[in-house]
Amino acid sequence: MDGTLINSSDPNQPRSVAGDRGVAWWTDAWAMFTKNAAIWVVLGLVLFIIVLVLAFIPLLGQLVSTLLLPVLGGSWMMAARKQEGGGTVEVGDLFAAFKGDRLTPLVVLGVIFLVAMVVIFGLMAVLGFGGAMGMMAGGMMSSGRGMMAGLGIGLFGMLIGLVLFVLVAMALWYAPPLVALRGVAPVDAVKLSFAASLKNIVPGVIWGAIYIVASIVASIPFGLGWLVLLPLLMLTMYTSYKDVFGA
Repeated sequence: MDGTLINSSDPNQPRSVAGDRGVAWWTDAWAMFTKNAAIWVVLGLVLFIIVLVLAFIPLLGQLVSTLLLPVLGGSWMMAARKQEGGGTVEVGDLFAAFKGDRLTPLVVLGVIFLVAMVVIFGLMAVLGFGGAMGMMAGGMMSSGRGMMAGLGIGLFGMLIGLVLFVLVAMALWYAPPLVALRGVAPVDAVKLSFAASLKNIVPGVIWGAIYIVASIVASIPFGLGWLVLLPLLMLTMYTSYKDVFGA
């Protein structure tokens, strides 16, 4: 690729799919999951344990986790393709992307994600601090209007952060499979992922609505539903990628 966003001759050009495909991404992922549910649950548990252990390491753990998530995600995509090709998925497949030439570009995706998160949280912190100072100043001056203005700044900061996080998610959702399965360069993968997400806003919103409901249901029985939902969620990345970009 030459660094341009998309052109008509680009074999990686995403396509726009019907809105109801947002449901099909889940049903297709469920079909993949049920073919070998036990191993997918195990892979989900291993992924969760890795992230949990890293979370207990102050600062460095969060840094490493952010850098490794795209690598683990890319490995998951490779495992999904392996199953579709008739292969047997094993626990070691969760680390498949750590071998070969896919590791570095997937880590670069992690760097992009890390920088984006630092910018978002930094902006939210600045706006939140400004809002808090405004509320304090309003309180000291017994000014209800000043306190409301400060609260408004804080809420505005949260809204801006949410919008930016959604945009980052759009830019990174398809990036791991594009890098891991097609060898697309990291920056180009981010551009293509964002373009694909924009092209498929409707199915994406439907996918998101199902995820919200499913996450609530999965959290009710002591969070045990996540044993299924986490691997299923990862598999929807693969099924949506296949639908939008082809095999």
